[in-house]
Amino acid sequence: MINRIVIMKFEPSKVDEFLTVFDQSKEHIRAFPGNAGLKLIQDTNDSSIMSTYSLWETEADLEAYRHSELFKSTWAKTKILFRDKPVAFSNWVIRELI
Repeated sequence: MINRIVIMKFEPSKVDEFLTVFDQSKEHIRAFPGNAGLKLIQDTNDSSIMSTYSLWETEADLEAYRHSELFKSTWAKTKILFRDKPVAFSNWVIRELI
């Protein structure tokens, strides 16, 4: 399972616009083949910093999504709202306690 985290810093005046984009896309992203979960999380100190946390069955599933029309159209609407370059990480869970 791939854990994908994308940290995004938005112009404060653009946060509501991003939330609209996310809400319009979230069900489609979640239904994308290989997606096993999706969360939108917000920084506790700066409400204009948000991250997506998604789970992907395989690296190939994540790459298929990243090359899909869904990603391209969603990203085009999102990237114009940034105040800084986003940072993305893909991670494997190597130990887990629940």
